[in-house]
Amino acid sequence: MYHRFLTQSRRLALAFGVSAALLGATGAQAVEFKWAAQNDILTLDPHSQNHATTNNILGHTYEPLVRYDKSYKVEPALATTWKIINPTTVRFNLRKNVKFHDGSSFSADDVLFSFDRIKQPQGTMQIYVAGIKEMKKVDEFTIDMILEKPNPTLLNSLTTFLIMSKTWAVANKAENIQDYKAKEITYASTNSNGTGPYLIKEWAPEQRLLMAANTAWWDKLKGNVTDITYTPIKSDPTRIAALLAGNVDAVTDLPTQDVARLRSTPNLSVLDGPEVRTIFLGLDMGSDELKYGQKGKNFFKDVRVRKALSMAIDRKAIQKSIMRDLSIPASLIIAPGVNGYATELDKVAAPDLKGAKKLLADAGYPNGVEFTLDCPNNRYVNDEEVCQAVVNMWAKIGVKAKLNAVNFAPFIAKVQNFDTSAYLLGWGVATYDAQYSLQSLVMTRTQGPDGNFNYSKVSNAKVDALVESMKTELNVKKRAAMIKTALTITRDEVLYIPLHHQMRPWAMKKNITMSHNSNDAPKMYYVTVK
Repeated sequence: MYHRFLTQSRRLALAFGVSAALLGATGAQAVEFKWAAQNDILTLDPHSQNHATTNNILGHTYEPLVRYDKSYKVEPALATTWKIINPTTVRFNLRKNVKFHDGSSFSADDVLFSFDRIKQPQGTMQIYVAGIKEMKKVDEFTIDMILEKPNPTLLNSLTTFLIMSKTWAVANKAENIQDYKAKEITYASTNSNGTGPYLIKEWAPEQRLLMAANTAWWDKLKGNVTDITYTPIKSDPTRIAALLAGNVDAVTDLPTQDVARLRSTPNLSVLDGPEVRTIFLGLDMGSDELKYGQKGKNFFKDVRVRKALSMAIDRKAIQKSIMRDLSIPASLIIAPGVNGYATELDKVAAPDLKGAKKLLADAGYPNGVEFTLDCPNNRYVNDEEVCQAVVNMWAKIGVKAKLNAVNFAPFIAKVQNFDTSAYLLGWGVATYDAQYSLQSLVMTRTQGPDGNFNYSKVSNAKVDALVESMKTELNVKKRAAMIKTALTITRDEVLYIPLHHQMRPWAMKKNITMSHNSNDAPKMYYVTVK
């Protein structure tokens, strides 16, 4: 059972053993911010699940060596400076006088421990240290990263490599990442101890998460918020009703049908912005026979079937009727704003039902095919509605798809156990570089970061070779050509079926100032309550 506590002081004492100096401001100095969104975090273990909401909230408590500023440029965090010693060695000077929330000191040992931990196979975060062969301790506040080969996206990846306390983890038998897909619960999955600007005081799954400012933080808040209540509210009407009633200060995933009304509400403001997230469909392309589909040969192995499924989808109709123009119809697995994106590659054709039926017939399925489509119903904008629309569009070409829509937590565990034949997923690009998506989603799955989110069992030798090359190519033009070719193959071979890139307006009370993030990661240390 998840850790719950009775009072603020007792919660903090039990969870961290922290001193009063670390608590957020109280009394007249306290500034509370109530924030709601659709889905909850999955765990408090910072190395367990590569899930945007989880990564963002835990990123307020745990910190990386480097972080993004408001312009998505890399800046120092737990590392103050870094320099290239040789093409495969980068030296990082670590920040001194940094304390974890339990009062213990941060040092090189914590970085090395975290590096060894994040690579454990039961987690899904290995992509953020991909290409790092080892880390060596030079002294208490200096480490050398030894790279397998030169790495053009090293710093971008390190923005999501969060540092844990070695002594805290060992003392609480949390050296190992929880096995989330096996529903394991560990001390680190229910408690936290970072160096960041906020402490997690309480997490009641699917109910609320409370954070308080860490007044011993080495940096300064850019805003004035000291106490945060995050409430996951699955129901769209309930979430918006809470905002309109003033029960929450901001909602960061607006139902598309409510955006116009919120814009005209006098005491609210809407902050517009894109999101570097693509919503797509994944198909089991590796199994000989589908687990949740008609018996016989796995028809998803046939590119003609995959093309037919894609051709039947009216993406612009989804954009207009379901997303209310708050999406961009897609044929690529990366969104605008990601390095490697090109508008000319992302052109979407009109649906072609006649052509789709012919492809199915040519593949030996004149009467269509049958399978189950797994879909989350509380993670992405209108996710269940989008899935239902796709199922209805497929029906027009004789495809019988049974929709199974469930909460994201059981959904993603199901997908990670390869217990699916077809599924909808959204993929944000933490590094703002196409390699991240190609390496995670399209590369043949291994025990490491390659293909670590390839739950469709995609395997394409040409894409594998291209991604392997782009990992180390420092020539910008050559690397761009590799990315373009890999994206084109992924598109033309329909290795995934992209639907759209999300737009992400946020709504808030007029007295709230927030900084929009295209990675859908609201940063509380930028929020000001007037």
